[in-house]
Amino acid sequence: MDVPADYEDLFEKKTFAHFATTLPDGRPHVTPVWVDYDSDANELLINTARGRRKTRNVQSDPVVGISMVDPDNQYRSLSVTGTVTEITPDGAVEHINALAGRYMGVEEYPNLDSSNERLILRIHPDEVRALEA
Repeated sequence: MDVPADYEDLFEKKTFAHFATTLPDGRPHVTPVWVDYDSDANELLINTARGRRKTRNVQSDPVVGISMVDPDNQYRSLSVTGTVTEITPDGAVEHINALAGRYMGVEEYPNLDSSNERLILRIHPDEVRALEA
C-alpha cells in the first residue's frame, strides 16, 4: 500500500513521528523520531544508531507502527503499519545530515558519534491510514 501523494508533504516538513516496535516481552515501545519517505521505493525511513532499543526490537520483530500529525494542521494525520525490510548503514550518515537540515536547519547532524554507527530502517507500508477532519 502506498502513502497517498497528497500526504507526501508531511515528509518535507518538521513532522515528528511516533515509532512503535515490540519489546522482547511483547509490550509496545514507542519513540518520537524524525521520519522520511522514499517515494520511489515506497518505504518510510527511520534513522537511528546501532544498539538502540528500537534497532534491537526490529531485529527480533520487524512489524512496526508509525503515526504522525501534520504540524500545520493537527486534524490531519497519517498512520502506517509496516514491516522493516532492511537495516542498513549505507547512506545513513548522509541521511541523518539531510534530516538535520529539515528538522534543525543545520548542514550536519550535531550529535554524530563515530563510535556509534548510524543505520537506516527501511519500512514497507502494509497498511496506510490517512485522516483529515
